[in-house]
This record gives sequence, C-alpha cells and structure tokens, in this order.
Amino acid sequence: AGAVRHLPAAIKRRGLKKALIVTGPTLIGRGLLDGVLEEMEEQGLLYVIYNKVEQNPTDENVEDAVKVFLENGCDCMLALGGGAPLDCAKAVGARIARPNRQIRQLQGLFRVVKQIPMLFAVPTTAGSGSETTISAVITDTATHHKAAMMDLVLVPRCAVLDPVLTAGLPPQVTAATGMDALTHAVEAYLCWTYNTRQSLRMAEEAVAAIFANLEKAYADGSDLAAREKMLNASFKAGFAFTRAGVGNVHAIAHTLGGLYGTAHGLANAVILPVVLEDYGEAVFAKLARLAELVGVRGANDAEKARGFISEIRAMNARMGIPDGFDFIRDEDMDTMVSWALKEANPVYPVPVIYDRARCRNVIERLRK
Repeated sequence: AGAVRHLPAAIKRRGLKKALIVTGPTLIGRGLLDGVLEEMEEQGLLYVIYNKVEQNPTDENVEDAVKVFLENGCDCMLALGGGAPLDCAKAVGARIARPNRQIRQLQGLFRVVKQIPMLFAVPTTAGSGSETTISAVITDTATHHKAAMMDLVLVPRCAVLDPVLTAGLPPQVTAATGMDALTHAVEAYLCWTYNTRQSLRMAEEAVAAIFANLEKAYADGSDLAAREKMLNASFKAGFAFTRAGVGNVHAIAHTLGGLYGTAHGLANAVILPVVLEDYGEAVFAKLARLAELVGVRGANDAEKARGFISEIRAMNARMGIPDGFDFIRDEDMDTMVSWALKEANPVYPVPVIYDRARCRNVIERLRK
C-alpha cells in the first residue's frame, strides 16, 4: 500500500527526465494521480498527461498519444489505469520504435522488435495483467477490428502494484476485472504447448487467490488485504498467459469489444464458462486439478471439472454478471466467427481447435 509514491524516484534513478503519463479520462478526477504528480514535482521530473484513452483503446488514441510524446520531448512513459491505458502506452511505444509502421502492421507476433521507450506500469484494476505481458490489444477505428500486437519488447520495465489505487473501484468493475484475471489464469493453464512448471504454478496460484479473494474485494472495496492479493493474482495470471497463451475465450471476447465496445473483463466473464463447457472432456483433467485447489469436490475428473465450471457461473451470478448478451446482431455473426478464428488459429495453443460451425455455435450460446 502506498508503493506508487516511490515510482518517481525509480524513474529519476534511471536518468530519465520527462514522462508521458498515459491514463483514462476518469482517473484524474478520482485523485489517483495526485500522489504520483506530487512526487514527480518533488523529484524535479517533468511530465505531460494524455488522458483520453477509451475503454477499448483505439489506433486513434495511440496516434494522438504518439504526437503528444514527440511534440513534448518525452523520454519515457508512465501508464496508470486498467488494461486500456497500459495497452495504449505499449502501442505508443511500438509506434515510436517503428515510426514507419501503422498499428495494423504491428499487430501479430514479433513485429515490433526494436526497443520501445522505457515504460513504467501502474495498474488500477486487478484484471488485465498487462503490466507483465507481451501484448497490447488495440481496436481499429475504421473497421472495429480488435487485435493484439505481441512482442517481448512491450513488457514494461517496472510495475507498481498498489492496492490503494484499486480501493475505490465500483463493485461491478472489481467483479469484471477479477473474472478477466481468472480467465487469463484458466486459459493459460489449459494451453498445451508453451507452459513451463513456473507458468503452471503461477496459473494455479492465481486461480486459488481469485476464488478466495475476489468476492471479498467485491463486497468491501476497502479490504486492502483482498485488494493486494487480487493484484498479485492478476500479475501471476498475466505472467502465465504471456508465457503460455490464451485461447478461444479471448478470441471471441475481442470481437465483442471491437464491434460493441463491450468491456473486456465482462466479455471474458460471460464467455469463459460457455467455452469450458464446450471443450468437454478435452479439459476435464486440468479443470479437475483446479477444482481441487479451490475446494470443489467430485467423484472423478468429469464431476470435478463440471463443478469448477458451475462455481464460475455461481461467482458471476453472485456478483451480478449476466449469463449472456442481448446485443449480438445476426448480421455480425459471420464477421465475429472470422475474426475469432483468425486470432485463435494458429497462434493460441488451445485444447480444442474450432472450425466455423463450432465457433458459431458457441457465440450463439452467448445470446439471450
């Protein structure tokens, strides 16, 4: 608690002089920047603020922030907020490193390569884990296509996990972002190809911590112990999925964010149990292990796995998260399927590879 006030000194120790602060439109009004700005001035550090990042950051947000960075002679970035400002700042860095490439040309695997300006990340939600991941998800304003750039150079050099900054979150934001972190951990755990002992352990620890603490933080936003454990769980889940990958839940969720502006955590929360049920026996053994870690019982792996999925649905219900969406349009279905399949295959090492029919069936089950 209070660790964010030490960040300006860490910036100064690295010989940096002027930061672009990337954040959202509401965070200044909530006073979350006050302590950082006071310490920046105490340390004699200059800064300029870009605070127009949208809930689903766009290529226009990125280009506007790049212009602010360059026109003001900044030499580093401080991203403060949820996943949107953190992802936006990463994309700003990518555009500065590769000035002749557009965002759509940088999306995909390892298309940045060159070092970005030093990035300091301060999450104010326990959800995205973007402070430790290689990815930045940006929406194309013209097409509404939401896609990720993924490159090792996008990992922030320094992250501050300060539970005080999450204490004022509305309960519904706490719920949705917490389920986002759970989705990261579960999808990473189910990936077959890239996991290591460390990433598997991180995913397990994240799942256990989220089951134990998310509803506490939801019920009492001032519970700093639960808030701190959720921040650490989000970090661990981010670590796990940046090593192992995510899956079909994210591929479908990004289509909802791009087309309808759906908050990413909310989309993941609703989609996660539907996709896990669709996977069936392909994931029973791994979900059974997670079930054991959170105290869900069963006579065999299938019962434990189904019990784990049922508990995810129950958590959603207790926190007021819906079990479907009423805004998915018939005319968007083909686009959603195409975008989801293009994202998931062949990049994500999913336990079940979808074809168009199966992907469409899953999306149909999300409609109310």
